[in-house]
Amino acid sequence: MQQPSLDIQIKTLPNLPGVYQYYDKDDKLLYVGKAKNLKKRVSSYFTKNHDNYKTKVLVKKIRTIKHIVVDTETDALLLENNLIKKYQPRFNVMLKDDKTYPWICIKKERFPRVFQTRNLIKDGSEYYGPYTSVKTVQTLLELIRGLYPIRTCNYDLSQDKIDAGKYKVCLEYHLGNCKGPCEGLQEEKEYNDNLNAIRQIIKGNFKESLSGFKEQMVDHAAKMEFEDAQSIKEKIDVLEKYQVKSTVVNPKISNVDVFSILSDESYAYINFLQLSYGAIIRSHTTEIKKKLEESDKELLELAIIEIRQRFGSTSKEIFVPFDVNVGEEIKITIPQLGDKKKIVDLSLRNAKYYRQERFKQIKIIDPDRHVKRLMAQMKKDLRLPEEPRHIECFDNSNIQGTNPVAACVVFKNGKPSKKEYRKFNIKTVEGPNDFASMEEVVYRRYKRLLDEEQPLPQLVIVDGGKGQLSSGLKALDTLGLRGKITIIGIAKRLEEIYYPGDSIPLYLDKKSESLKVIQHLRNEAHRFGITFHRQKRSKAALNTELDDIPGIGEKTVVELLKHFRSVKRIQEAAKDELAQVIGDSKATKIYNYYLSKKE
Repeated sequence: MQQPSLDIQIKTLPNLPGVYQYYDKDDKLLYVGKAKNLKKRVSSYFTKNHDNYKTKVLVKKIRTIKHIVVDTETDALLLENNLIKKYQPRFNVMLKDDKTYPWICIKKERFPRVFQTRNLIKDGSEYYGPYTSVKTVQTLLELIRGLYPIRTCNYDLSQDKIDAGKYKVCLEYHLGNCKGPCEGLQEEKEYNDNLNAIRQIIKGNFKESLSGFKEQMVDHAAKMEFEDAQSIKEKIDVLEKYQVKSTVVNPKISNVDVFSILSDESYAYINFLQLSYGAIIRSHTTEIKKKLEESDKELLELAIIEIRQRFGSTSKEIFVPFDVNVGEEIKITIPQLGDKKKIVDLSLRNAKYYRQERFKQIKIIDPDRHVKRLMAQMKKDLRLPEEPRHIECFDNSNIQGTNPVAACVVFKNGKPSKKEYRKFNIKTVEGPNDFASMEEVVYRRYKRLLDEEQPLPQLVIVDGGKGQLSSGLKALDTLGLRGKITIIGIAKRLEEIYYPGDSIPLYLDKKSESLKVIQHLRNEAHRFGITFHRQKRSKAALNTELDDIPGIGEKTVVELLKHFRSVKRIQEAAKDELAQVIGDSKATKIYNYYLSKKE
């Protein structure tokens, strides 16, 4: 049978929840998605005008649509996740993580051992985890072994072998780390009672262990066994200290998963915290590369399903910053106040720190990726028609109305390109007039670039508010560059960003990378302009008759003053003395100049 057209395939889709799959002409799976209503969701791909380039490419490649109808949205979520992991379609985001995480194992055996492992063996043993940090596992095991003596040997401690006296106690027994079950010196019930307490500690519940130790301490004290009572008190102190460190919110908040998301133009960062009795027993952050301009809601839903599966979470409630749809069985809480809100904020802070660390790593390991991400982010934040790979920033300097100058600094790919910095003496403006000065230097800069057929910047920034921006725009209008170059102004007081024709400024997040780049540009322009201004004032202050001698430049004058310390000494110096500093030719000019004045 001939393959029906896409239009017919879409029209015949059911109005039911399910999973849809897109295939190309070679029957290769391109994309897997979930939907509350298959017909509506799939139709939207072919009726919308997509801004995202990759979505346009995907739609062009689709030749076949297949679908799987399921009973509920939860089933759709799980099926979508499983198909993505199995087939890894080109246009789907995936949560990649090839790490093998550590677990705590309570071995299925008589007098069970408790140890760290990365291998899950289906032999009936209990496994707790996985943990994202080996240090967490080691700290927990250290705590457990300090509180409860458990064996570390791998002997088969069956009753008949113990009765036959097959084993002898080892050094661990003599150190007090084991009570010698291998020689029948510890009863199985006592050992198993300790194991029950250990299970609770691993789960984050310290209440039972603390109350049990306190009872033992009181009992020992009543019997005048003060050394034993002190030993138990030390264990209580250790346990309480650990509890304080691990409890971050209300201990009543238990068996809850917390998720948050932070995203930029290209990537999303999702943090997962697992809480038990108010303690964080797991923290994990993952990075997802966006493929089709997915929303934060879509990415968070995908991550929640995948991460809960990966870590085997059975929590019935999750805390999130906004509403998500991850199935009917899970209670969704969007905290607004109190301890619950604090833990969501903590999760978001973890995502932010992870993102910052990744940025630092990427700058070192993959600078090209860092530049691409930064440029895409600036394009979005500043509402630009294209990425600002080439930015120029102007600043005027006319301190106390003297020596008016201006500076232009150039950034390429978000970094200073110092060899392209330019400084300007204001020529057509008399007196301190920032607006007219700005118009002059912007005009001169781009008139020259046009005359020399040099590439123009994608973004021009003027240091100042609406007045300076209007002046810069006037210069671009005169040159016919309006619309070809984006120009904005940044006002110092509140870091407002002004656009032509818009009286309401844009305020960027104070921690955003886009604002940091703009501030760097503005500060560089200010520094460069001030330096030039100081040089001019210094030169004016140090102006001497040496500057009037033909063929003698500023550099020569500076060298002579450095050596002779005053104009008078230069005037009185012999020709040979001058030649030793600046050479015969220039020395002759200066010597002859002063000789002629004496005559």
